[in-house]
Amino acid sequence: MKILAISDEVVDFIYSPQIKDKYADVDLVLGCGDLPFYYMEYIVTILDVPLYYVPGNHDRREQYLSDGRVIYRAEGCERLDRRAVELPAVSLASRRRRDHQAVQAAPRLLLAGLGGSRRYNRDIGHQYTEAEMLSRVISLAPHLAANRLRYGRYLDILVTHAPPRGIHDSDDLAHTGFETLCRFMDVFKPRLLLHGHSHVYRGDTVTSTRYKHTQVINVYPYRVIEWEPEPHD
Repeated sequence: MKILAISDEVVDFIYSPQIKDKYADVDLVLGCGDLPFYYMEYIVTILDVPLYYVPGNHDRREQYLSDGRVIYRAEGCERLDRRAVELPAVSLASRRRRDHQAVQAAPRLLLAGLGGSRRYNRDIGHQYTEAEMLSRVISLAPHLAANRLRYGRYLDILVTHAPPRGIHDSDDLAHTGFETLCRFMDVFKPRLLLHGHSHVYRGDTVTSTRYKHTQVINVYPYRVIEWEPEPHD
């Protein structure tokens, strides 16, 4: 299963017909925040695959269109913030063949999302204190516990905007990571944590770090990830 993860920046060649040639074999798109709705809508329209996203700290709760309409979500995409979902870890080829037996028999990919950044001003958007982020994590716990009972694990991939504290973050308050996300990884042990928010300007910047059971990956502005289910899947 091939995953295209995106964050923080509209990439010209992705927002163009080239995406069909370069990423025709992508099975799933994950948005890690600070992305305009039109960008995600274009990707999901051209690739015709599921797209799940979380909001970033610069995302408004609504976006205004040139025709005067106000929209509150990216059409054709699924908002993942403070949600846990499961979907078949199945290839795009099987879905397009309408191979329902293969889809039903496929291992499940367990996703959850936590958008936003640390609170650094009075903006009422997607900014949170550590206590507020902990409350958001607690709201996910019942679903993750049900995953553990049903599948033997809590989660495969956590999609966030901000990074965990001390991993790919910075010292300024706006870009400081959440300690709560470290505790999340301690308890729920996702195989991957995908985040954005930390812009990368140098080729030697560390963008992939192992934390205990979890590989933490900064996807800014895009990253292709090959997903291989574990044997117990």
